[in-house]
Amino acid sequence: LGKCLISPIVLAAYAYNRSLSELGPGGRGEDQPGVLCQLFAFLMAFFGLAPTLLLLAMALECWLSLGHPYFYRRHLTRRLGATLGPVAAGLCALFCALPLLGFGAPMQYCPGTWCFIRMAGGGPSQLGFPVLYASLMGLLVLAIVACNVSSMRHLYGMARRQPRRGAPPATAPRMEELDHLVLLGLMTVLFTVCSLPLIIRAYMGAFAADFNENADLSALRFLSVNSIVDPWVFIIFRTSVFRTFVRRVC
Repeated sequence: LGKCLISPIVLAAYAYNRSLSELGPGGRGEDQPGVLCQLFAFLMAFFGLAPTLLLLAMALECWLSLGHPYFYRRHLTRRLGATLGPVAAGLCALFCALPLLGFGAPMQYCPGTWCFIRMAGGGPSQLGFPVLYASLMGLLVLAIVACNVSSMRHLYGMARRQPRRGAPPATAPRMEELDHLVLLGLMTVLFTVCSLPLIIRAYMGAFAADFNENADLSALRFLSVNSIVDPWVFIIFRTSVFRTFVRRVC
């Protein structure tokens, strides 16, 4: 959904050879972003935070189902799962709309086809939101990594409890657990590497007064790469060739 909403705006900017501030009404340049640039900044912030909350819900579910199966069976229902998605999206939308209300400021980034929250070179009211956004992202990343590491530890213990050389029915569950273990490890590392640059740049821009637009743009690209590569990692890992390779390595 994020790619379908954001990509047409970028393609339109390239097609007309104009910046986002010039395309939308009310924009006069980088310092005065227009409506289209503000919408783009909101979508970038929302689709950076909302999937992270969903990943946290998935990591919590995985951790509870493996480590606390009785609690999971009793308290986590499908109705609760169906409710968490819209609630998380609504909270993210309200939080990411704060710059539109004056707490934080949208900014157009070079080459004019990106807009995001200003992360350096502004006043306290403008830099307070990116610090809050980065802090929330950092807490979510730590929670996701902690849940995934705990889940990986449970999977590793389950795999070790299976006999290494026994009947085929006992070997299949062990290899399935190892498949999930490797996949979870890869996605955890990828998510962490792609999320940390934005968190670091937000803190450097607020407290070190480091205005480096190229570094900010690189951080935004890292954040976008995560949503592009993650599905491909899952798709490639589910292929029989890759799974056979992993099993031979393990």
